[in-house]
Amino acid sequence: MATVVKMPQLGESVAEGTIGRWLKQVGDRVARDEPLVEIQTDKVNAEVPSPIGGFLQQILLPEGTTAAVKTDMAVIGDEPPSGDVAPPPEAQPAAQGPESSATLRSAAARPPAPTFSYDKEAAGGVVGHRGEEPAAAQPDGAAGVKRFYTPVVLRMAEEHGIDLAKVQGTGTMGRVTRKDVERAIAVGAAAAPPSPPARGFIKSEGAAAAIAPPSPPAPLAEGEGSADEERALTPMRRAIADHMSRARTEIPDAWSLVEVDVSRLVRYRASVLQDFLNREGFELTYLPFFVKAVLAGLRAVPELNATWAGDHITVHRQYHLGIAVSLQNGLIVPVLRDVDRLSIAGVARALRGLVQKARGGKLTLDDLQGATFSVNNPGSLGSIMSQPIVPVGQAGIVTMEAIVKRPVVTADDAIAVRSMMHSCLSFDHRVLDGAQALQFLRTIREQLETVEYPIY
Repeated sequence: MATVVKMPQLGESVAEGTIGRWLKQVGDRVARDEPLVEIQTDKVNAEVPSPIGGFLQQILLPEGTTAAVKTDMAVIGDEPPSGDVAPPPEAQPAAQGPESSATLRSAAARPPAPTFSYDKEAAGGVVGHRGEEPAAAQPDGAAGVKRFYTPVVLRMAEEHGIDLAKVQGTGTMGRVTRKDVERAIAVGAAAAPPSPPARGFIKSEGAAAAIAPPSPPAPLAEGEGSADEERALTPMRRAIADHMSRARTEIPDAWSLVEVDVSRLVRYRASVLQDFLNREGFELTYLPFFVKAVLAGLRAVPELNATWAGDHITVHRQYHLGIAVSLQNGLIVPVLRDVDRLSIAGVARALRGLVQKARGGKLTLDDLQGATFSVNNPGSLGSIMSQPIVPVGQAGIVTMEAIVKRPVVTADDAIAVRSMMHSCLSFDHRVLDGAQALQFLRTIREQLETVEYPIY
């Protein structure tokens, strides 16, 4: 009896994955739940376990191939394969089936994605990126031989200026692996001269980012820049587009906005900032305070910590908050679990860990699933007012906008300079109405204006 192993869905908005590495070869015995293959997406890299014990009889997708969810990847049977063991197939484009407009897209069948240049030192960080598809095929030297690279390898090479054609691969059939690129980076770092000190700084929430003054742009050649530029969609961009389109189509959303005077919170944070930095080794931002205020709001209005289920509403008793994290090539929403069990310091540590994992490409499948409500922090990028889109499967999402000082009229009709912030809630109007939404926002405002949360 044979069992077909299919491409899993690694995340709610992920439609495809790339075969990074087969951990078993044709003819190998594999136990149930034993790691079988590494799957990579722009959101998560994961080892996929075997659904059944037996022998790996066929590998249907070679390493470096990108395929849609539910595409056949391998065959596991009760007996070892008969006759000579055939090598894994070469990456070839497969016929499209009814499940997807691109059931299987081999990287060899795609044109190389365009590269957008950038100057890290002048801009204080990456201001452009390779709009690449996973496992992109690139020519290798003068021979013109195609080599296939996983998304992680391409991203690392892009960030560190590594020419992959000059990297000796140690993977299957000479494939360049992540460790090969890391070795090339280490060799390059050892040989590179020390960088000149950066001049100037930009002050951001929690850190000062050193930058150099920008160089004047080079003059354009005649005719250059006159044509439109077509950029290929990355899997992350495509998944975000599909998810947002589905959310707008399925959810009749509404929104409301409140203004919060956070002057007291600003003073309180300043009073504990240095002690927290000494104890934890990183700066305490405003977001953990906002997260605790959101928790109070969800307790006051349980309908927002819920899911519309067609003929009923499921109200969740656990508080798992999706926290939007901006990446160079898109947006990802890892989950901060059991917020009601965490102190301010605990929330700060957990948030820091999630952001580091997200920007380091180390999130697991578990990090991306199970959010019951979402929090967005566009204020960290300077936004003072925005309307978020309600994620599919949730009843609402709330924003924390930038804290700005401005003159306001106080209760005694005086004019004073106060630290003010907006917070916008978008909600599923099938689950709750405007009065409940405003009760949630009023609770957030009361918490931020009056409550001094203990840090530990």
